[in-house]
Amino acid sequence: MNSIINKQVDVRHLGLVEYQTAWTEQERLSAQITAQKLHNRDRPAPQQQPTPNYLIFCEHPHVYTLGTSGSMANLLIGEDDLREQYGATFFKIRRGGDITYHGPGQLVGYPILDLDNFFTDIHRYMRLLEESIILTLADYGLRAGRIEGIGSDRLTGVWLDFDGSAEDPALRPRKICAMGVKASRWVTMHGFALNVNTDLSYFGHIVPCGIADKAVTSMAVELGREIPVNEVAGRVQTHLAELFEMTI
Repeated sequence: MNSIINKQVDVRHLGLVEYQTAWTEQERLSAQITAQKLHNRDRPAPQQQPTPNYLIFCEHPHVYTLGTSGSMANLLIGEDDLREQYGATFFKIRRGGDITYHGPGQLVGYPILDLDNFFTDIHRYMRLLEESIILTLADYGLRAGRIEGIGSDRLTGVWLDFDGSAEDPALRPRKICAMGVKASRWVTMHGFALNVNTDLSYFGHIVPCGIADKAVTSMAVELGREIPVNEVAGRVQTHLAELFEMTI
């Protein structure tokens, strides 16, 4: 536990950036935080320095990522075809969750936080990430929520028509935001991907998040218009700051 609590968060907007570039930056910032924690560990409080926190917003060119608990069977075409026919890349990464897609028009958020500055509870961390997206979607008149369950039956992320209450019985739960995180020494990496103006056809090459009986959607599809990704990022940032009691 840190003797000096730091809830200041450095927000960085990277724009459209290659997945590998963002991954490398996450690794660099995470290592910086961890090194400071280790430096503090055996020192008296007066000699300790606060650990920093970061929040990265970006978009990626077409890319598919597979988490440690995912299955290659959920990638429905070969990696060569992805690259040659669709201009997409593929990465296996160290985060929770299965396979997902990132691309232009999708808001990706990577909180690189020392949870010792906030709370040491991964379950709470994930629920607050989800809540920030739920509140953001409510700002645009979209009713979103979670699909609850126990253990593996719980579907992480944020969904529309999540509770089966839609007036149209043909509507089924639709995932609008995927999440997958990693934490080491209570330092977080990876995060969420909110479909804002995303080309949903790219999800047709995978079983999104390994869930075959659910659909995906975007804010643009649901609202019938495109929304500036930076505008949505601003709203997410506001809700994250409130929920985590951050200072931006």
